[in-house]
Amino acid sequence: MTLTDLGWNDFFASAFAPYAEQGLVPARVVAQKGLCQVSTGEAEHYADLAGKLRHELNGPGGAAGYPAVGDWVALRPPTGEGRAMIHAVLPRKSKFSRKTAGQRTEEQVVAANIDTIFLVSGLDGDFSPRRIERYLTAAWDSGAQPVVVLNKLDRCEDPETCLIEVQAVAMGVPVHRVSARTGENCDQLTAYLGPGQTVSLLGSSGVGKSTLSNRILGREAQRTSEVREGDDRGRHTTTHRELFVVPSGGLLIDTPGLRELQLWGEDQGIETTFPDVEALTESCRFADCQHKGEPGCAVTAAVESGALSTERLESYRKLQRELRQLHIRQDELARLQEKKKNKVVQRALREHYRLKPRG
Repeated sequence: MTLTDLGWNDFFASAFAPYAEQGLVPARVVAQKGLCQVSTGEAEHYADLAGKLRHELNGPGGAAGYPAVGDWVALRPPTGEGRAMIHAVLPRKSKFSRKTAGQRTEEQVVAANIDTIFLVSGLDGDFSPRRIERYLTAAWDSGAQPVVVLNKLDRCEDPETCLIEVQAVAMGVPVHRVSARTGENCDQLTAYLGPGQTVSLLGSSGVGKSTLSNRILGREAQRTSEVREGDDRGRHTTTHRELFVVPSGGLLIDTPGLRELQLWGEDQGIETTFPDVEALTESCRFADCQHKGEPGCAVTAAVESGALSTERLESYRKLQRELRQLHIRQDELARLQEKKKNKVVQRALREHYRLKPRG
């Protein structure tokens, strides 16, 4: 296998040039199993972070810089019984991120340097256009091209209605109905997996990502399990992120099912996911219209006429509120970090003048 087989191109080669002078080699992160597992094309190694890089990433906001599956890194290969060391993470062409679970305001990079994101949704009892809108919002912020994959076609009684519902919210995004279990229509997905192209599978637990991954790979690479009866929710079958080379020459990143997807990004993702609502807001009489019954509100008029569903408008508002709260927390965290930094500087200055000899 060569670096090109792993997705190496001129963008990464240019970014790597300074590290080549230091005797380092390029490698791609292919798995995270406690340690990073990386491939140079010729060999795979478990790798740890070099001390300087670890120190840099332990600072404020550094968590997002930790190597993620799909990243390209500058690596010093192991010597003897030693371990390979990662000295730098190369700039990313794209990244799918979410806010970390819980109260911490930190970014978690789920997958990096991806060309296409398969947003997988089940056509069973867990089918949800609202969840698809959320995933699309995050996907558009990633820099990769989203593709909606409606899995479990064999379990859907009315796939045509589901398709119409998804096309209404995934405007301009390719939508494919497949059955990973039977293989129906799965050949449609190989078009996105040409040589050197990286695709990431993303979706909630139980949508059949592991089964779809095995179907694309043509082998049982991932363990699968049945969803719960009653609500069609699943358990985490895939327990870690991993990159595979597929028979067509493409690269597939499988990820554990996401129990929750809290947004991390700017307003661009919402604007791209909801172009219909955004266009209506520009037609409102008042620039600061809240779309809650103000005179001349084009959004309210569209809801009343049936041109815009109440559910879609509420989804738009909900995601806007979530991003607004995120940005408030980010600003507050930045202020606290700046305040802490200033205290350290002031303490150092006081210590300097205290120890300075008096003339």
